[in-house]
Amino acid sequence: MTTDDRSGTPPTDEQPATPPTAEDDTGAARSFLVLHGWQNHRPAGHWQHWLADRLGERGRHVVYPQLPNPDAPDPEVWLAEFARHLDALRGAERVVLAHSASAVLWLHAVARALPGLDGVDRVLLVAPPSPSVLAGLPEIAAFTPAGLDLRALPGSTRLVAGDDDPYCPEGADAVYGDPLGVPTEILPGAAHLDMDAGYGPWPAVLDWCLDGSVRLTGRTG
Repeated sequence: MTTDDRSGTPPTDEQPATPPTAEDDTGAARSFLVLHGWQNHRPAGHWQHWLADRLGERGRHVVYPQLPNPDAPDPEVWLAEFARHLDALRGAERVVLAHSASAVLWLHAVARALPGLDGVDRVLLVAPPSPSVLAGLPEIAAFTPAGLDLRALPGSTRLVAGDDDPYCPEGADAVYGDPLGVPTEILPGAAHLDMDAGYGPWPAVLDWCLDGSVRLTGRTG
C-alpha cells in the first residue's frame, strides 16, 4: 500500500495494493521511505510520485510523506519527521530513497546516529546539493553538511546524480561519492534529476527498488 502522509496528519488516501506478481512475490516484505527535497510539494509528475504509485501497485508498503514547510524547511523538524516515518517502516527489507536536500538530511541523520538507521538495508541518495550551494541559499543553508562525522554509512548506500547538476557544480562523485566511499552513478545530462530535467517516469529507479543489484541509468537509458 502507499501511505500518502500530508504534513504529519494521519493518512487519508491510502490506495489499495495490487498483489505482487509471481516473479516478484519475495518483494512483498520490502518497505520504502521516499523523501523529497526543497520546494517539493510532491507534484504528480515527479519521479518520486510516479515511483510511489508503481510500488504501491505492486503491493509494496510505501511511505511518501509531505515534509513540513518545504519552501523554507527546518532541518531539525525534518529530522524528527524522518525518524517518525523511519519507525513506521516494516518488513524484512527497508529501503530509503532521498532526493536533493533530503539526501543531505540523510547524512545529518547518520552523523547524529538517529535511532532506527541500523534497520535500513538499502539507501539511494539522489542529486545531493553541494555544501557551497547550500550555504548560498538562505532557505536551506542550515542543511549544509559541514563537519559531519560520517565514518560509516548504514546499510548499502548508492548515489546517483547528473553530470551537469546546477546544485552540485563540483560533481557529486567528487563532493560525496569519493570521500564517503559510496558507489556512484553519474548520469549524462540528468541535471538535478527533477521534473525540469524530464524526470517523471524513471523505470531504472523502479528496477533498483525491486532489485538492489541493478545499475541506475537515466530515464531513457
